[in-house]
Amino acid sequence: MRTLLVVDAANVVGSVPDGWWRDRHGAAERLRDRLVAYADTGIPGHPGPLDITLVVEGAARYVESIEGVRVVSAPGSGDDRIVELVAEAADSPCVVVTADRELRRRVGELGAQSVGPRTVRDS
Repeated sequence: MRTLLVVDAANVVGSVPDGWWRDRHGAAERLRDRLVAYADTGIPGHPGPLDITLVVEGAARYVESIEGVRVVSAPGSGDDRIVELVAEAADSPCVVVTADRELRRRVGELGAQSVGPRTVRDS
């Protein structure tokens, strides 16, 4: 059974002060493009292949899916949409990439594991 990797785009992009706020859409696209590599190789502790879902919101909500990364636009709160996705995947192993403590608590109650943004950020 493949692991679902759900990535909190706003949290991961916002974890490094590299000017992302000037182009939120472009920053989310760059993250999406970097995530493709993890679809086959996996992340530490979770070998590939992975099903990757990137959750975007706000100015980034028009980012499109690409081969290897499904993009889901949150109509409201990105955190709420992530919790919904984890609940929908109740029968599959699920890992959420975020540093948001409250989100980690919420998805943990549903059985998902959490890892920090550095897991999918360039060194």
